[in-house]
Amino acid sequence: MSAVSRRRFLGLIGAGAATAAVGATAAVAVSRDQADALADAVPFFGSHQAGILTPAQDRLHFAAFDLTTERRDDVIRMLRAWTDAAAAMTAGLEVGEFGATAGPYDAPPQDTGEALGLPPSGLTVTIGFGRSLFTDSSGGDRFGLAGHLPAGLIELPTFPGDTLDPARTGGDIYVQACANDPQVAVHAVRNLARLGFGTATVRWSQLGFGRTSSTSAAQATPRNLFGFKDGTANVKAEDPDANTSVWVQPADGPQWMVGGTFGVARRIRMTIETWDRTSLREQEAIFGRTKVDGAPLSGGDEFTEPDFGAMGRDDVPLIAMDSHMRLAHPSRHGGVRMLRRGYNYTDGSDGLGRLDAGLFFLAYQRDVRTSFLPVQQMLARSDTLNEYIRHTGSAVFAVPPGVAEGGYIGQALFEA
Repeated sequence: MSAVSRRRFLGLIGAGAATAAVGATAAVAVSRDQADALADAVPFFGSHQAGILTPAQDRLHFAAFDLTTERRDDVIRMLRAWTDAAAAMTAGLEVGEFGATAGPYDAPPQDTGEALGLPPSGLTVTIGFGRSLFTDSSGGDRFGLAGHLPAGLIELPTFPGDTLDPARTGGDIYVQACANDPQVAVHAVRNLARLGFGTATVRWSQLGFGRTSSTSAAQATPRNLFGFKDGTANVKAEDPDANTSVWVQPADGPQWMVGGTFGVARRIRMTIETWDRTSLREQEAIFGRTKVDGAPLSGGDEFTEPDFGAMGRDDVPLIAMDSHMRLAHPSRHGGVRMLRRGYNYTDGSDGLGRLDAGLFFLAYQRDVRTSFLPVQQMLARSDTLNEYIRHTGSAVFAVPPGVAEGGYIGQALFEA
């Protein structure tokens, strides 16, 4: 916390005390505002990075950065600055010693200022590393890190039906900012991009709204842009196997990744107009669930385990063999699960007047090779939903463990 930010924070408390001397009603209002702001802050420091098992917020700003430097020290310096800034912003504080308004009048402010007066809004900032941070396209060792490349940080194969845009694929370093206020999330990425000037540039980014999965049992299951509940069977923070499903374990290696996780991002465009002309019967058959409450077509409620052996008329399975739920269900993949925390997106319309909208899929897992990869291979081959979606962007990244105060994200890697 910067000196000026500390003074401002303490000043708010002091103002509340002074107000109490003038009028009890005003003092209560200030105290409630302060309590709400503090309660809305997610701790940045810890053994794991926040923004993964954290209850999913409503808004996203995801950005992939390319490094423009060849100096390892520059990368470390940027990661130190990003860590300090992220810790301040997640606490609802301004970036830098002088923040947005208290610095020299003829110098650029240290904080861009669009979050002034806003609470932390549950902001989390999660940082991960792409494969290209370790080796370049020819296998060269960019920053002396090639020997620490995790085996799980793979290059995904080209799946059937992929129409990936190179401008929305890959990157050296990733930032996921999630918050319950879009301006707070955008502010976070904007300030990190400013701090990275001369060392990194934004390669591509995505804004998201309306979470499409729940990461806590306290959250209701949301709906995607096709109108169906998404992520009913998602890993929840309260699940007994959450830690072993999400976090890299000591036996997995490398050591610098223990307590971290592997992330996959996929930009999935939905052909909204075609879907909207599809019958409800067909829509439900494609997903394998009812639209009204998300119950499996084999019966029960949303959280009833699907009965894949249940038959309807003419001995036809109630849950189709090529339905999305059947193909993605953990029972088809040895019980291995991944944590999903995707978001809806809408990026206007294309030149033909069609909505450029869909799902920005985000998933975290202990090992991409045993979680996302086999699931996506099966879905890409057989899922009837493929008629209505196109994968247009992609990234895989290693998310290092959390950091203690005084350290920086990725320190165990750079000092290994």
